[in-house]
Amino acid sequence: MRRKDRQMPKEWAIDIVDKCQWATVATIDTDGTPYCIPLSIARIDDDIYFHCAKEGKKTDCFKHSDSVCISCVGDTLRLDDEFATNYESAIVRGKISQVLDDKEKIAALKAICLRHTPLNMQNFDDEIKKYFNVTAIWKVTIQDIDGKRRK
Repeated sequence: MRRKDRQMPKEWAIDIVDKCQWATVATIDTDGTPYCIPLSIARIDDDIYFHCAKEGKKTDCFKHSDSVCISCVGDTLRLDDEFATNYESAIVRGKISQVLDDKEKIAALKAICLRHTPLNMQNFDDEIKKYFNVTAIWKVTIQDIDGKRRK
């Protein structure tokens, strides 16, 4: 990291992963070009989970290359009296894999729903019954994480 004065400890970066509204996952397309997509995520221990359709461009990319980078942005504030922005961010590098174990899939879906729609959990079991078989779950095992902020 070039600006060591803005570098934050690992635990702080993990907090940004846990509080960001969404994260951008970057990978390499099957033709070698960069590809990124914003996703709703949830973390369980050293794994970051998200759901998607079982087929599509991002799935093809993940099958092509298991190395990904995730960008998470926490709080930001554009400053009116400076040409600057206060921000907090975390960058995660890791390996992605599809979750095939039903128990782990349900745990990941529950973590995602608790994080993003906690007031609708009374409908969780019905949604699982309807969509479980058409939903893919992917996880990124964190290999490296950097936190940075300007305050």
